Amino acid sequence: MSGTASLHGQSGDLKLLDWQPVSQMVVKETKIMKPKFPVIDIHNHLGELANTEKYLTEMEAAGVWKCVSLDANSENDFYKEHLRESQKVSKERFLLFFRPDFSRIDEPDFGKNEAKRLEAAVKMGVRGLKISKDLGLKWKDKTGKLVLVDDPRIDPIWAKCGELGIPVMIHVSDPKAFFTPVDRYNERYDELGAHPDWSFYGDEFPSKDDILAQRNRIIERHPGTIFIGAHMGNLPEELGKVGIWLDTYPNFYVDIDARISELGRQPYTARKFFIKYQDRVLFGTDTPPNAEAYRIYYRFLETDDEYIDSAAGHHLQGRWMIYGVFLPDDVLEKIYNKNALKILNMIKIKSES
Repeated sequence: MSGTASLHGQSGDLKLLDWQPVSQMVVKETKIMKPKFPVIDIHNHLGELANTEKYLTEMEAAGVWKCVSLDANSENDFYKEHLRESQKVSKERFLLFFRPDFSRIDEPDFGKNEAKRLEAAVKMGVRGLKISKDLGLKWKDKTGKLVLVDDPRIDPIWAKCGELGIPVMIHVSDPKAFFTPVDRYNERYDELGAHPDWSFYGDEFPSKDDILAQRNRIIERHPGTIFIGAHMGNLPEELGKVGIWLDTYPNFYVDIDARISELGRQPYTARKFFIKYQDRVLFGTDTPPNAEAYRIYYRFLETDDEYIDSAAGHHLQGRWMIYGVFLPDDVLEKIYNKNALKILNMIKIKSES
């Protein structure tokens, strides 16, 4: 039989992007409707708030106790509206982290003034600080230079977080593949093809290693401030290095949000990591509250299921499946809520709201 005939009349020139294979694997599929312990989602986005009541319904369905929104922006005082509207729905279930306005970076005493705004926000009910990847990658000052993560103009803000006893959720850089050429060797080609603005390869961008080094310098410079490295410290592809950071910086924690696709393809290493660093890992999703997305996370953390499609937990992140890490109950409880409670309860100032 010729090669052409064996392809049932097809020429054999199917494009990889059009290839949607259906797996023939028959494996156990554990349904977990709610987690073993109440969940605090430390990394989420409520956005413009229109769907907050719907999000609470999804949280109830999925056993989520509290949800942290990272969208309380300083710009135009949006954090005030975010606080007001989210707390109308539930003051106890929704917590907010403040985002500094780096468009003011050139103003005299930027750091001190933004630290004052942060303190005022905390008095109103904000519980932490959020830093997005634009710092170190996109924000520029009036000279046209990139604002580095460890720019000394920002130091008063880091120091104020330590003074107030609130954590810094810090997202710097992005997946390793986003810093490599978008070519046939890139394992995240599908995503980068759909979102070319996610690529940070080229001379106009600093290297991923440089950005992470900048972050680590501020963690070292401010030992009294808790830093949570979003997305497994933004290096889930190298858990050994993340472990070194946790060993080096006692004020550094990580969350798992939007990275179970990376963790689940190295289940043996990930399981050992979670158990070894069980006091330093937090639960998060980076996906607006959705019961089905939460259940993918529960299945990954609680079961030994194999060949799990993780796309519903966030979105397609690479052409591979993941495997469960079946964590012990005591480790699960810490990741689901105890570690987050410990950090959130460090706050040293009472809300006036």
